[in-house]
Amino acid sequence: MTGKGTGSDTAAGTGIRLHAPAPGWALTADVVVVGSGVAGLTTALRCEAAGLRTVVVTKARLDDGSTRWAQGGIAAALGDGDTPEQHLDDTLVAGAGLCDEEAVRILVTEGPDAVRRLIATGAHFDESSEGGLELTREGGHHRRRIAHAGGDATGAEISRALVEAVRGLTTVENALVLDLLTDAEGRTAGVTLHVMGEGQHDGVGAVHAPAVVLATGGMGQVYSATTNPSVSTGDGVALALRAGAEVSDLEFVQFHPTVLFLGADAEGQQPLVSEAVRGEGAHLVDADGVRFMVGQHELAELAPRDIVAKGIMRRMQEQDAEHMFLDARHFGADMWEHRFPTILAACRAHGIDPVTEPVPVAPAAHYASGGVRTDARGHTTVPGLYACGEVACTGVHGANRLASNSLLEGLVYAERIAADIAASHAANGLHARVPEPVPHPEKPAHPLLAPEARFAIQRIMTGGAGVLRSATSLATAADQLQRLHSEARDALDENGKTSEPGVDTWEATNLLCVARVLVAAALLREETRGCHWREDHADRDDTDWRRHIVVRLNPDRTLAVRTTDTADFPPTTRQPRQAPPSRPQEQ
Repeated sequence: MTGKGTGSDTAAGTGIRLHAPAPGWALTADVVVVGSGVAGLTTALRCEAAGLRTVVVTKARLDDGSTRWAQGGIAAALGDGDTPEQHLDDTLVAGAGLCDEEAVRILVTEGPDAVRRLIATGAHFDESSEGGLELTREGGHHRRRIAHAGGDATGAEISRALVEAVRGLTTVENALVLDLLTDAEGRTAGVTLHVMGEGQHDGVGAVHAPAVVLATGGMGQVYSATTNPSVSTGDGVALALRAGAEVSDLEFVQFHPTVLFLGADAEGQQPLVSEAVRGEGAHLVDADGVRFMVGQHELAELAPRDIVAKGIMRRMQEQDAEHMFLDARHFGADMWEHRFPTILAACRAHGIDPVTEPVPVAPAAHYASGGVRTDARGHTTVPGLYACGEVACTGVHGANRLASNSLLEGLVYAERIAADIAASHAANGLHARVPEPVPHPEKPAHPLLAPEARFAIQRIMTGGAGVLRSATSLATAADQLQRLHSEARDALDENGKTSEPGVDTWEATNLLCVARVLVAAALLREETRGCHWREDHADRDDTDWRRHIVVRLNPDRTLAVRTTDTADFPPTTRQPRQAPPSRPQEQ
């Protein structure tokens, strides 16, 4: 169902859970943070510093999240002559009319000090010969404001520093989060999770906590080719949907313009060629050496990512080519080796030497601008459930994330979430909650997809909901995804059986959940805006579509889809009724 509405009461749970064994062990904490990127570890550090018993749950090792793959850097107004206001302006332009201006203002004003605190935590950024931070430019930025580390290994350095800082915390590694635990009133009471590598399907346990912070990263694995690691299967968004939370803006998937092209059939995580390469002066060219972005935008190759990705795709269509080229031969060997050593090594590992030849590039799925809807303190529509980083939709990114704002968003909003949880604890509002018993009926309540469905979902999404979309392609994708959903549901309803619980089946089921929401939103948004490009609706339509699409999961597993009345998000929690103004007394 679809419709327009103004607000949202506190969401109720759907009653839908992943089919899994009953938890066989449990930990107790004040707060459990799910994810170990910049958002998760910053939240955990700040909560621990506030005296909260904090448990970190992460799907792989502590340093295996998306943060470590970030090459370009972290954006903040740290340079001479730069200001938060200028950073705000660039962010709003990139967001194409759908940014929450207050959320962006929080980001850019609190960002510089948050970066300084990150440095104080132990992160070492590259410095100029004068001793200050060495700043570069990326797409959409009118100033050099990108701080970087190790040339092009910023995420790895941030991850290293934060992982070292949290070594004393309680951590559960190699653990896939399953579902939210709630108490009798529907408030958060912890999570269930499965520790992988146990050699058997009995690694399911629970962490009981009155505050849960989702920092699970992205969902790039919903596509065949992505810059995201294999663990980015949308687990946090799927968990939130099953818990009754709202998600928003999921149609705005950013495709990074310059991903190393490994062939038309390449699948899985692809090597990223950072936007910072263009920031340092590399040119996008076609096979004839023509710079096709010149004249398309005032910033040419440094236009916002959606514009560059569209420019590449158009040129590919015009020339019936599978990729374009990034030409940085003029850098010379010394600059490549010192400024971009990670990218140089990745290219050479695939038989390409950017010192002597142009690098073949094409867009690939990179970043989810949408996610679990939150307010400025990280609250979702489920009491006690917070979200931060790529899994969240704070309103900062709008229809298209500005380059290198993601690490900053994770940092700034993690600190705000930790402060909110600490304040609640200090006010004696963070009480331990007894979770409702996890139901384990004889017949599974929710069908699990077979592991091979993952590849079917990726092919469907790449073909129908990729960089170029249309009503026809999206309707086809929706039908194919519905068929996967119906076949699994019907098999369960008819014989009570479903695929065996396990990491592969849980991930495939999560991917189907987020894919259905993404396609439903993309089909509804009949315009081109930011990184949502509809071939059949080529223009931006501010009259009808300068608003957000919000989706919830119904108890019967159908989707409740609505739009907001304006570009502003409604509150995440029920607002108290305002008393009518009193009449002035007559004198």
